[in-house]
Amino acid sequence: MPNALPNPKLDFWFDPASTYSYLSAMRIDGVAAEAGVDVTWRPFLLGPIFKAQGMETSPFSLFPIKGNYMWRDMQRLCADLDLPFAVPQSAGAEGFPRNSLLAARASVVALKQPWGRDFVRGVYTAEFGDWRDIADPAVIADVVKLAGGDAEAVLAEAIADGTKAELRANTEEASSLGIFGAPTFVVGEELFWGNDRLERAVAWAGGTAA
Repeated sequence: MPNALPNPKLDFWFDPASTYSYLSAMRIDGVAAEAGVDVTWRPFLLGPIFKAQGMETSPFSLFPIKGNYMWRDMQRLCADLDLPFAVPQSAGAEGFPRNSLLAARASVVALKQPWGRDFVRGVYTAEFGDWRDIADPAVIADVVKLAGGDAEAVLAEAIADGTKAELRANTEEASSLGIFGAPTFVVGEELFWGNDRLERAVAWAGGTAA
């Protein structure tokens, strides 16, 4: 059993285009709060990490049998969690994975504000709940407004050099940690990959995991 940390915490690494990160983004704050664990949300890009593994796109797109399973699994899990899910069955041929660069940069900006996590959850809802294109600045603007932010200011800062550098640094850090997919939860030197490992990661951070 791990020892409880003096200040129990974990890092939640997510890419806005990640299907299973949608589920975790909607659950993690509640699960962590019950355990007294603080969460830091860390946006990054999976694309460069996939390329370093010799893949040009998501494994769910590279291997249709795996992708078909994932979409059905998402349907079931979203129904269980009462989350909207409007991705067409032919999503593999219609723009999945979405280009998440703008959404990730905007997440870097938004997460510095009190409404930042609402923004990220809104991005996932727009993408997988409504099947909107999160590469579209108009979609990101709508989500910012809904979360309570200034859309024009966020979009301007999202394309600033400092924000680009911060997202690039996040992605490089994720790679250095050995992260290969999303969502990933990091507790000290321990990595937990996948939405189904959320509770395990929180328990590890809180020192209650067996």
